[in-house]
Amino acid sequence: MSSCCCGEAKIDYAELDELLKPYVGQPSALIEVLHKTQELVGYLPKEVQIRVAEALGVSLGEVYSVVSFYSHFSVKPKGKFKISLCKGTACYVKGSPEVLDKIQEQLGIKAGDSTDDGLFSLEVVRCLGACGLGPVMTVNDHAHGLLKPDKAVGILEGYRQQV
Repeated sequence: MSSCCCGEAKIDYAELDELLKPYVGQPSALIEVLHKTQELVGYLPKEVQIRVAEALGVSLGEVYSVVSFYSHFSVKPKGKFKISLCKGTACYVKGSPEVLDKIQEQLGIKAGDSTDDGLFSLEVVRCLGACGLGPVMTVNDHAHGLLKPDKAVGILEGYRQQV
């Protein structure tokens, strides 16, 4: 899979078709196939969902309902650095809304989006299981706690400099 200029992935349909072959006509494999497909492509755009639906013999609506129900699945490409900011009760009370506002302002995106350069994607989650470190965020599953707005921005700048 290669990237184009806009940060979105080009889809290798031959590789996708190869992934789908063992599941042709098996609607019960939908969630497993979606996981494997997202691992391959990076996200689940409409054209990929159509391909999955046709292979498994289910409707596009059925595929989309699963994709939109589970937060693990994404219809948008993710950034190289996947930011998850906790807005669970403990983190919320300790200031995660202010951290979120600052991150969104700094990156120029809203939660659920990715930066145009493909470096960062931002999502809000309900709990990261590190309430004592709140507010907390993960970047590619690496936890950063006791955040203040400026500290969060500094952490993200450190990731930007790794590129």
